[in-house]
Amino acid sequence: MTPEAHAAFTAALLDRLSADADVVGVVLLGSSSGIPPGPDEFSDHDLFVVTRPGAQERFRTDLGWLPDAAEVVLAFRETPHGVKALCATGHLVELAAFDVDELALARVNRYRVALDRADVVTRMERVRAASAEGPAPPDARWRAGQFLTSLVVGAGRAARGERLSGHALVRDAALGHLLALLRARLPADVAARLDDLDPARRFELAAPELGRELDAALRRPVAAAARALLAVAARELGDLVPPRARAAVEAAIDRAEPFDR
Repeated sequence: MTPEAHAAFTAALLDRLSADADVVGVVLLGSSSGIPPGPDEFSDHDLFVVTRPGAQERFRTDLGWLPDAAEVVLAFRETPHGVKALCATGHLVELAAFDVDELALARVNRYRVALDRADVVTRMERVRAASAEGPAPPDARWRAGQFLTSLVVGAGRAARGERLSGHALVRDAALGHLLALLRARLPADVAARLDDLDPARRFELAAPELGRELDAALRRPVAAAARALLAVAARELGDLVPPRARAAVEAAIDRAEPFDR
């Protein structure tokens, strides 16, 4: 979907929802919000529909209000309030329908209130503040420990033949902890470019050289990827990767690598 088509879909969406008396607010999220970075050909649509009490379920179960409802080939309930709808063109709509009180359950970062008939602007300001505050982040040493042990277990499972589990531990679990730790070391102005709900979003745009290095590491076999991620962590987070711990992880990878083919 081109940016122009994305904007046209947004306009049609707002026209349909604003004409419905049960709708008291529309909140556009992410690339649909108008806050940079804007939509590109790979962007989906993310939104909240805010309704009068009792009307919200209709917008979750009957998607006829979508501009391209006839093109929906897959729709399912992702959460109690949210639905994902996939169109024949590959366009994805991620939506949640809340009444005004349920809106407090949401978490957001980039958003724009496009329709407000029930003080939605003020309510969303509270939601954004609560999202930013969130729970206390995990201790850095806990994350580092999880990262290092995920490399050990992931490489071992791949060597044993449990390759899918190995992939998941190294390329998902370990990577997630590593990105969170690296983000905490970035200068504040660089870290501000990242998504504050998902540490992987836009990381390579904020730290391109490091992003390319991590991407190259993840393209390797499981054990080799684990070794490359460990090298990045040792260089960038030296105080969190004690030499003896690094040596122990490397020894585990050394044992696993000959079987990881």
